[in-house]
Amino acid sequence: MATSEKGILNRLYVVAACMFIFAVGVGVKLLDIQFVEGDYYRNLAEERTVRSFKIPASRGNLYDANGNLLATSVPKYDIRFDAVTVSDKNFQENIVPLSNNLTEMFGRSAAYWSQRLRQARANGQRYLPIAQNLGYSEYMKVKSFPMFNLGAYRGGIIVEQRTVREHPLGKMGERTVGYERQDENGYFTRVGLEGAFSSYLRGTDGRRLKQKIAKGQWKPISDNNEVEPKDGYDVISTIDVNIQDIAHHALLKQLEYFEADHGTVVVMETKTGEIKAMSNLGRTEAGTYFEKRNYAVYESSEPGSTFKLMAMTAALEDNVIDTSSVIDTENGVVRYYGRPVRDSRRGGYGKVSAARAFEVSSNTAFTKIITEGYKSNPSKFVDRLYDMGLNNKIGLDIKGEGSPRIPHPKDKNWNGLSLPWMAFGYGVSLTPLQTLNFYNAIANNGEMVKPRFIKEVKEWDKSILKVEREVMNPRICSPETAKKLQNMMQHTVERGTAANIYTPNFSMAGKTGTCQVEYWIEPGRYISSFAGYFPAENPKYSCIVIIHKPNKRKGYYGNIVAAPVFKQIAQKIYTDTPVMDTLPSLDIKNDKVVEDFEAYYASFENEKLIMPDVTGMPAMDAVSLLENLGLKVNFKGTGRVRAQSISAGQKIKTNQQVNLNIG
Repeated sequence: MATSEKGILNRLYVVAACMFIFAVGVGVKLLDIQFVEGDYYRNLAEERTVRSFKIPASRGNLYDANGNLLATSVPKYDIRFDAVTVSDKNFQENIVPLSNNLTEMFGRSAAYWSQRLRQARANGQRYLPIAQNLGYSEYMKVKSFPMFNLGAYRGGIIVEQRTVREHPLGKMGERTVGYERQDENGYFTRVGLEGAFSSYLRGTDGRRLKQKIAKGQWKPISDNNEVEPKDGYDVISTIDVNIQDIAHHALLKQLEYFEADHGTVVVMETKTGEIKAMSNLGRTEAGTYFEKRNYAVYESSEPGSTFKLMAMTAALEDNVIDTSSVIDTENGVVRYYGRPVRDSRRGGYGKVSAARAFEVSSNTAFTKIITEGYKSNPSKFVDRLYDMGLNNKIGLDIKGEGSPRIPHPKDKNWNGLSLPWMAFGYGVSLTPLQTLNFYNAIANNGEMVKPRFIKEVKEWDKSILKVEREVMNPRICSPETAKKLQNMMQHTVERGTAANIYTPNFSMAGKTGTCQVEYWIEPGRYISSFAGYFPAENPKYSCIVIIHKPNKRKGYYGNIVAAPVFKQIAQKIYTDTPVMDTLPSLDIKNDKVVEDFEAYYASFENEKLIMPDVTGMPAMDAVSLLENLGLKVNFKGTGRVRAQSISAGQKIKTNQQVNLNIG
């Protein structure tokens, strides 16, 4: 019996000892939490109940050169109600007048609002939605309502602010205006002007404390922010919305008619390098067009005959030829290593001066000029192009500039065809803006200025930064060479490949381009282009138009597809925004300009043309040529044209039928 009692007593001692050790452990842990890890657990608890939230700063406004809004930030407010924090006295005194005010502003009956608010209070609801997407004036009005005017704690009002970016231009110039977006991983995507100058527009975010309430919802602790957000600066761009509108609609009209894949237009102020308009339109599967990609900045492709300006500049500067030098275009075909170079005109142009070869865009003449002039030292030609900066990016503020490609004899892939093909714009690659930059330099008598997109950064009326004119190259060529090139480009419009856009009412200068792409697709696809400036005598604006893959059956030559867009832009700018202050009588002549503008296409379509000789040509080439002239072509079979029903040299009319004997 005694032994049994002694065993029980020992077990009690063990239990007591364990309890004592456990109590000591608890005490030690409490001391540790209190004095050692206390800050950590207090912070953890606070994080779970109170958290600092970011308040995005309002982005600065983006303006055009004339003060018109291109992008602006609009604050929007969401109003909610905490039905728990309001005292019984305040709730009962204000429920009726508050319901009346809500009815007056948002509709529904006062009984509806009263019942909804009372139900929320009965259910202990702390995040009852009242209104969303309110503007500032609407928010201030709601904030003044009975009960809500008592503030967050006494009145239960919860205000959540967010910022929405709006673009007054809508889809027009959407890619040029651009955006800045941040994904869930914190990575930014920056596009266009919004992306390029986001460091100025973004501002500094603020902070606001919120307390966690029921169902994972967070309520602001007070009406004030712990750190106030600082708005971004305003950016004044070089874009002119009037010119942007002109360029956009002129390009859109042509893309729709020719059912092209995509196209771009850039208008730049000649002396300053300010970009006044940039439109980029791509075709959807439904056949509509929108600002798909910034083709003007990123898309580097073979320029075709617009590159002949660069080739001619090099040849004149190196004295391998002069404008009066005579070149034999032979029969319109020359061969290099068995590969033919053809002129668009069957039979060639005979013996012509170098200047005339430029005006009519003779491929055979240019290959002979460059190949014979540089065959002993092809590096001299390419080095001249490099000296003019054609192998370098411009260094634009807008992200994503495409890389130019000018092959060099030292490259591994250089071969015997490289030099003659470069002469007329094949085997090289430039973006539209890089091409325009060179044309603008010729219009500037050889001085190359950097294209720019902003004029100034401002904080209210205070100027933060002014962007000045920047000269990239003070002389890409001599003034004498520039003058010769200017004359050739003016004559190209007056009597060369772009004679179809000539008008006596105002002067233009430029160069057409037609480049075949996707050679493996029968019968091939084309890029149509035109680059130039206006007025020809005292250039105010330079402009490039590039249209990719037009419907070949409707036309694909640069003078037919791209040049008319250039003319429409120049014509509308003359009409709507006179480019020369020294022409007081310009308004008087506007009626004639507008009349010519409206009648242009009709007169061109009804113009009498001369039937070309297509005998011996491949069937598809002959059909495309004749359909571009407005003829209805009837043929059967494949091969080459043996005979034509309308003799070469006869006058033809639009929609006239011609029969081809093919075999």
